[in-house]
Amino acid sequence: MGDIPTYMRQTRNLVGLPFRPSQKELSLGVELELQVLDGQQLLLSPRASEIIKLAQSANFKEEFFQSTLEVVTGICSRVQDVENDLRSSLRLAKESTDALDMKLCSTATHPLADYRDRLITNSERYEQLIDRNQWLIRRMAVYGMHVHLGMMSGDQCIRYNYFFIHFLPHILALSASSPFWQSMDTGLSACRLTTYEALPTAGMPYLVKSWVEFEKLYNFLLRSKSIQSMKDLWWDLRPSPGIGTLELRFSDEPATLKEILAITAFIHLLALWFRDYEEEWAKGHTPLKQWILRENKWRAIRFGLEAEIVSSRNGKTKKLSSDIRAWLRVLRPYAIELDYGQYLSTIHEILDRGNSADRQRGIYNRTHDLMAVVNHNVQEFYRGEPLWN
Repeated sequence: MGDIPTYMRQTRNLVGLPFRPSQKELSLGVELELQVLDGQQLLLSPRASEIIKLAQSANFKEEFFQSTLEVVTGICSRVQDVENDLRSSLRLAKESTDALDMKLCSTATHPLADYRDRLITNSERYEQLIDRNQWLIRRMAVYGMHVHLGMMSGDQCIRYNYFFIHFLPHILALSASSPFWQSMDTGLSACRLTTYEALPTAGMPYLVKSWVEFEKLYNFLLRSKSIQSMKDLWWDLRPSPGIGTLELRFSDEPATLKEILAITAFIHLLALWFRDYEEEWAKGHTPLKQWILRENKWRAIRFGLEAEIVSSRNGKTKKLSSDIRAWLRVLRPYAIELDYGQYLSTIHEILDRGNSADRQRGIYNRTHDLMAVVNHNVQEFYRGEPLWN
């Protein structure tokens, strides 16, 4: 028993954590965190509430910082449904910001922003988060995309959680859009996740083998006052038992709608493949040590699509972009069946021509002007697709 964590030995007085099944297995829901900008200077502006008030849309939400507009979809069956939902919401968001002389942007950081200038939305929960986490949480003026996958049980959610943690580097590298922070080139492809790493309930999730184990872990975190609810778990991947989903939370906010849809399609196709080949994958898969999974995440943060990830327990590596291409070949039959061809074409374009971080750094290397990068990012968002040239 000495090697078993304390929380695994606690069986009495457990707080139940029922998993509410999704309306549909492997349904999709997408949450975007958009930058709210002053219309003239293109600097972050604490006016998200004005957009929400004017638009009167249930799909628009306030976030921790007043300069963040959250846009959420309904429950979708396919990426085409996500596309229709987001196109409608983004059209309304753009109309509202135009009326208020504001702009929007969709990268994971604003290159010129100073987090010390950000205003926090008035909320009792947010005040509690500040009290507990202090300076650490104030640094998190960053923007991400969360993708929900519908799960039919807690145990299924745990199995998919373990599968997708192996694809964290792939998805992160495709979405990477945060090379600049506080007016500096960080040298990273995706610096956003580093702002979370210092928080004790953020970063790589604790791995468990069943929903019962997760309930025990959750109860230990509650008893020890490490968290007050599921909302305090800011892991890269997180079960959302109240709505019956697995939530992938690690993606940078993609710079354009075209990339948002492509990455969502890649996630959906991986989930559909795992549904059909879970047993074969489990038999052929060599479990990787937790430190290897963490190392692969770091390599994607640092090198983006140029990363080499550790692929075996004996230290073998492979090019991340090559592994993505290999998986695109595996997923092609599913893409044909769902008519996802256009979305996967965008993945190929990102691999061939670069992610948002590459494009931003290319602009800066040519101009040595971060304002030119900001203008580029805004232009891409309103265009809806990357400007590789």
